[in-house]
Amino acid sequence: MIKKIFLLSIFMIAFACDNKKEIKQTAEISCGQCQFNLVGDGCDLAVRFNNKAYFVDGFGIDDFGDAHDKQTGFCEVIRFGEVKGYLKDDKFLASDIKLLK
Repeated sequence: MIKKIFLLSIFMIAFACDNKKEIKQTAEISCGQCQFNLVGDGCDLAVRFNNKAYFVDGFGIDDFGDAHDKQTGFCEVIRFGEVKGYLKDDKFLASDIKLLK
């Protein structure tokens, strides 16, 4: 009986620790400070989905071209893309970002 309770406890702890839910959806992508009014220093890549913006870890703002380009730069325009990753500590930990045309 004690062995069953112990194993059940281990299972519950492991399940609680693995509560990351992968997010895979279309999102707005842009500069967090310039376009999404997030507080920070300089210009940093951010995504917005479900009406909430998050800074991105895993990709930089210039990874998709010059952030200040008047036509395509994230500091100038909001673009759309398919994002994949997790939310942690109010940041989006991106494993993949594919811009849509």
